[in-house]
Amino acid sequence: MTKLNIWISKHQNKMTISIAVLIALSLISSYLLHFETIATVFMIVASIIGAIPVALHAFTALQNKVVSIELLVTIAVIGAFIIGEFEESAVVTFLFLFGNYLEQKTLEKTRSSVKSLTKMAPTTAELVNDDGTTETVDVDDLDEGDHVLVKPGGQIPVDGKIIDGTGYMNEASITGESTPVQKSNGDKVFAGSIADNGTITIETTSVGEDTTFGKIIELVEEAQDSQSPAARFIDKFATYYTPAVLIIGILVWIFTQNFPLAITVLVLGCPGALVIGAPVSNVAGIGNGAKNGILMKGGNAVNTFSHVDTLVLDKTGTLTTGKMSVTDIDNFGKDKNEDLGLLSAVEKTSDHPLGQAIVKYINGLGITNTPKLPELDTVKGQGLVGQNDDFKILVGNERLMKANNVKISDAQRKAIDSRMNDGDSVVLMAIDQELRLVVGVNDQLRPDAREGLQALKDAGLKRVVMLTGDNKIAAQRVAQRLPIDEVHAELLPEDKVEFVKKFQEQGSTVAFVGDGINDSPSLATADIGIGMGTGTDVAIETSDIILIKSSFDALAHAYTLSKKTVANTKENIIIAVGTVALLLLGLIVGVIHMGSGMFVHEISILVVIFNAMRLIGNKSSKLDSNQVVSPAN
Repeated sequence: MTKLNIWISKHQNKMTISIAVLIALSLISSYLLHFETIATVFMIVASIIGAIPVALHAFTALQNKVVSIELLVTIAVIGAFIIGEFEESAVVTFLFLFGNYLEQKTLEKTRSSVKSLTKMAPTTAELVNDDGTTETVDVDDLDEGDHVLVKPGGQIPVDGKIIDGTGYMNEASITGESTPVQKSNGDKVFAGSIADNGTITIETTSVGEDTTFGKIIELVEEAQDSQSPAARFIDKFATYYTPAVLIIGILVWIFTQNFPLAITVLVLGCPGALVIGAPVSNVAGIGNGAKNGILMKGGNAVNTFSHVDTLVLDKTGTLTTGKMSVTDIDNFGKDKNEDLGLLSAVEKTSDHPLGQAIVKYINGLGITNTPKLPELDTVKGQGLVGQNDDFKILVGNERLMKANNVKISDAQRKAIDSRMNDGDSVVLMAIDQELRLVVGVNDQLRPDAREGLQALKDAGLKRVVMLTGDNKIAAQRVAQRLPIDEVHAELLPEDKVEFVKKFQEQGSTVAFVGDGINDSPSLATADIGIGMGTGTDVAIETSDIILIKSSFDALAHAYTLSKKTVANTKENIIIAVGTVALLLLGLIVGVIHMGSGMFVHEISILVVIFNAMRLIGNKSSKLDSNQVVSPAN
């Protein structure tokens, strides 16, 4: 039986074509040539060929204790055969098999995102040997720590970090963003990305299924196969519905003695569109997200996210870029460039994020003088101090200045307070107890944060809450620039969890957006956890939705997409139920028969599939914009 099933599955499309040819020959023989006997033979042969695959599928389902749609069709075809309605039986089997063919083809399109991702998966790599030579090897043969060479235009085969070279990487397959990202020594790169220019050497950290790209493919495949609540309900409903149709057909036969009517009831009662309506919407919606760098872990995540009314966000790395930059510099010395050169030289000795931001800013001004510095000492919690025979230099916070008796004038106090009121971290530099520089450094807002949050509210979100471990001034400063309803600052990770629980107890459906590492407890506690960032292991494990592209445009698109997916599922259910109701009404008034009923049934299946396919093309216009994506560090 297994070999027969395999053979029939392999040749089912050819069988469908042969049935169509036989039906056409029968119609020609009957209506043009008037060879009724030959026409009947053609229809009988077509019915037998068509009934074989349908009956085998029905038998296989019965072995698994499932009363399937194929069983209803098989009984209807046998019944039509018994009463001599060979034309009806042939047409019904053809329409059913042809409908299955169209269904498979259109469903393949809804899964096109996974196919395109799979095709992009790298298969070979240029391995750098210890002697400096290279050889082409299968990606699966690479190990962690191996060095891989990627030339301009080449595909990055592994996750890793650049140890030599620089260039622009196209990470569209990972983030959904087509704008190339400049990367150099120490930066992370991802399998599936393309090196637009520059030759780089990568030290491998992950290979194959363990790469971010591999996990994306796995997650999307799992998500598309997982069921939404609507799909689970319909599956359960179908297990009772299909046997009920069979029983109704038997009762119609018993009470009316109208056998053709009974088998027509079986055909019209097929719940094909109802069964497929929810899964196909789920597949299309999740596939759309995957193409745009949004990973939604299944239909349940999509359904829950569509009902979210409260969005809770971390500040650093979520609302902000997570990268410090200089906001303003006030100079109180005689030579600003000389002072900036001194400050840059001091900060180059530090690995503190504030210092790195200052060095980057000053380098951008083109100031490259490297003055000779005294030996520097670190004062914990205050800054750096250096002294030689020529001068004494202080770089740090106000406590360091006070401890070394640096006097602060009214103008300098105003500059410091102004920076602090803006939520900046303030770095001061003094030479020989004279304050020369007041530098404001801050974590910058994501450029799309305001517009993205407003789009979420426009889509139906009722409340946006910011929870942060930062100080209240910095938190309020950020909140004032965004459509945020509540701010809670100076919180520990466990405090954030308590706030999430509090909102849930108030009856809210809560989504928490964080970086997936420090915020993993809150991500796990919320109804929906959303990880922003290039897919850390913790984010992938903890979050229900992962935004590979750290973008509020992507977050807004995910929210509206989830709502549209759920709405699309409901539309498909209405179409399916409405079709069955109309068919039964048509049967009652005598305008629907077995063949025409099967035709309408198959059309309804295609309608729900095409309706779901509308989700594939749904896209936020903002996701097309050429935003600059910062390198992953």
